[in-house]
Amino acid sequence: MALSEKSCEPCKGGVPPLSAEKAAELSREVPMWTLSADAKKLRREFAFKNFAEALRFVNRVGELAEEEDHHPEISFGWGHVEVEIWTHKIDGLHENDFIIAAKIDDLG
Repeated sequence: MALSEKSCEPCKGGVPPLSAEKAAELSREVPMWTLSADAKKLRREFAFKNFAEALRFVNRVGELAEEEDHHPEISFGWGHVEVEIWTHKIDGLHENDFIIAAKIDDLG
């Protein structure tokens, strides 16, 4: 099943973050995202024609995050949006992070 077809499941902590090897494996399914050097975060930059388009995208990501109950860090400005994802409760990556990344890709 494709990542974008899955749903995020609540992570209450107490589980280990994905290993660097597993994170690298899953990152191949979201190739536009960059895996941090320590394999604890995913990051992607999006480009837009203007501020209004960037804001619309941020709002769509926000709606998706609420639906999935998994919330990325988002920063944006005129013509750009940066999204960073990790599971705060485990200070690293979980499969949920890759699921939300794939779903964000579908928005773009």
